[in-house]
Amino acid sequence: MRVNADRLWDTLMDMAKIGPGIAGGNNRQTLTDEDGEGRKLFQSWCDQAGLTMGVDTMGNMFFTRPGTDPDALPVYVGSHLDTQPTGGKFDGVLGVLSGLEVVRSMNDLGIKTKHPIVVTNWTNEEGARFAPAMLASGVFAGVHSQDFAYGRKDPEGKTFGDELKRIGWVGDEEVGARKMHAYFEYHIEQGPILEAENKDIGVVTHCQGLWWLEFTLTGREAHTGSTPMNMRVNAGLAMSRIIEMVQAVAMENQPGAVGGVGQVVFSPNSRNVLPGKVVFTVDIRSPDKAKLDRMRAKIEAEAPKIADALGVGCSVEAIGHFEPVTFDPKLVTAVRNAAERLGYSHMNLISGAGHDACWAAKVAPATMVMCPCVGGLSHNEAEDISREWAGAGADVLFHAVVETAEIVE
Repeated sequence: MRVNADRLWDTLMDMAKIGPGIAGGNNRQTLTDEDGEGRKLFQSWCDQAGLTMGVDTMGNMFFTRPGTDPDALPVYVGSHLDTQPTGGKFDGVLGVLSGLEVVRSMNDLGIKTKHPIVVTNWTNEEGARFAPAMLASGVFAGVHSQDFAYGRKDPEGKTFGDELKRIGWVGDEEVGARKMHAYFEYHIEQGPILEAENKDIGVVTHCQGLWWLEFTLTGREAHTGSTPMNMRVNAGLAMSRIIEMVQAVAMENQPGAVGGVGQVVFSPNSRNVLPGKVVFTVDIRSPDKAKLDRMRAKIEAEAPKIADALGVGCSVEAIGHFEPVTFDPKLVTAVRNAAERLGYSHMNLISGAGHDACWAAKVAPATMVMCPCVGGLSHNEAEDISREWAGAGADVLFHAVVETAEIVE
């Protein structure tokens, strides 16, 4: 039992034509026209595979292949089609389209299963346009309310609810009403470990917990040339010192901890004006909950002291969070056994990034499969994988999903 790796690759490349980036990747941010176009293409492929579509009020898409037992709960498999503004062709998309390829291969081979199989596209996994990340799967799992999600605003002030309606993907299903027998998600690693270790498959046992802390620093706008150094209230300087502190806190908590800043907004953002306001987000992660919470506490305690020493105001808001996740041991074993059965090299892996599987794990047994990506690069238009890597992970996914769904002879 193997998937059609060439067909999977062709499907990935066809989806990549929608929302092309400027440097070979994709810009198909959630609830944009491009997202709507990608959804339509995915729907057409699922229709051709004989799947039945359901869409909930968060725009999550579910395509069902029936099982032989009408009372058996479905095995879900999926990820997301939305991308970062400068995203790659594979982050998320590989998991959705590999789920479709599993079903296509089952059709080719005439495989029947006791449990239905549902291929899923979760809305707004990236969180690039509407924070927080994994928003719709979070509503599905009861982590967020739908009202909270609908009220999220993008940088232009447009709300999630309005944009979901605008692109025509507000479904009629109640979010979270579906029940799962199991959930599988296939993803590129988004890190360098598998490639460095020359392994085909990552057997994902855990997912790091995360805090996103949004800082707002308030200084005083002033001319950079004519304001004496000792008379400045420099919000930019305070930010730089806080970033240094975040680095130090992460290093103090090695191994198994990371921290950094990837988003900064200066105001007024002019070359010769000291910023009167700086907004930036600190991203800290660890698979150890105690360590993660300890890092957050120290950062929130130290940042106001740094700002106060410079006369700068400081406030912080937690805008994203999930606890560390331990994936279901039985499903993890199914993935590992599939890799061994197929002859693929593999290793246990802790996911450094958050995924919809993290929220799915709150409501059902869940796990993940990972394949290498070149240089560990992701959230970048240069993100790349090989056809062989894609196919190997999809083969493992195929075996693990079908085994869990129970083949009917």
